[in-house]
Amino acid sequence: MARPVVLFVLGMNRSGTTALTRLLSLCGGTLPPGLVGAMADNPLGYFEPRKANYLNEAILCRHDSTMFDPLLHLQEEAALDGKARAACVAKIAAYLNTLPASPLVVIKDPRITLLSGMWFDAARLTGFDIMTVIAVRHPQEVIASVAAQISASPDLSSALWLKFNLLAERRTRGMPRVFVEYANVLDDWRREVKRISAALGIDLSTRDEGAVDEFLNPGLRRQRHCGPVTEPFGTDWVSAVYETLGAAARDEPWDPSALDLAFEAYRASAHGFRTVFEDFRRLQKLNRLIRPSIFKLIMEVSALAHGRRGTWA
Repeated sequence: MARPVVLFVLGMNRSGTTALTRLLSLCGGTLPPGLVGAMADNPLGYFEPRKANYLNEAILCRHDSTMFDPLLHLQEEAALDGKARAACVAKIAAYLNTLPASPLVVIKDPRITLLSGMWFDAARLTGFDIMTVIAVRHPQEVIASVAAQISASPDLSSALWLKFNLLAERRTRGMPRVFVEYANVLDDWRREVKRISAALGIDLSTRDEGAVDEFLNPGLRRQRHCGPVTEPFGTDWVSAVYETLGAAARDEPWDPSALDLAFEAYRASAHGFRTVFEDFRRLQKLNRLIRPSIFKLIMEVSALAHGRRGTWA
């Protein structure tokens, strides 16, 4: 008998992951129970299992990270020791064992992109085959959407866009996957469903087309941008990554080496700035212990000790 498939929808939040997840569920996929429902910034619901949210949030918090962490320290191979990692995988596997019996289960939580290695290992342990759909969206639209949602700066949102997209592509190499651009889904969802079905070899012919047409309301795409990509870091990382992933979403030839170059450059920069900020925080804590009045007293006592002569005059 064929093994059941867990289809992970990966990518950064505000990239069309919700639209893709609901579309796949209306074309034959099964969603887990207990979803995150409608909120002001997503009036039709998120279609994310709350238990997956809780699991991922606990793992990130336990290892000094969050969904909005632009650094890659938790994604380094040696970030977690074997025992800690195995405990996380076991908890995820326990959750996956509660999923409804179905040949195709669709799971989305943007945090999974950050912890995909653990989720993939847990899925294999629980008897699933793994496939992925990676959501792609113009970075300026994502940046504007994140700013509207949580008032994040364009610089942080750009860094997160890079991190999520680079990890989604890098961690899914060698497994069945397909890249799907959000704008293309809204333009012709039937075409994109055929692409997904062909790329992954899954049957998505059981469709509630009326429900899909009603759900994919173009009016909910509040952010639109068709101009050039803004580069906040003095590099071409964002534009190079978007150009490459956009080609993949159009089934055009694309070269992963461009993504490798961007990933290595981003990782090196993130590591460097992490060291800088950690050192800054250490010195800042020390500096806070010395009030301006105490600092002045220390200096004046030193001047007196030198008789206010020479350079202390």
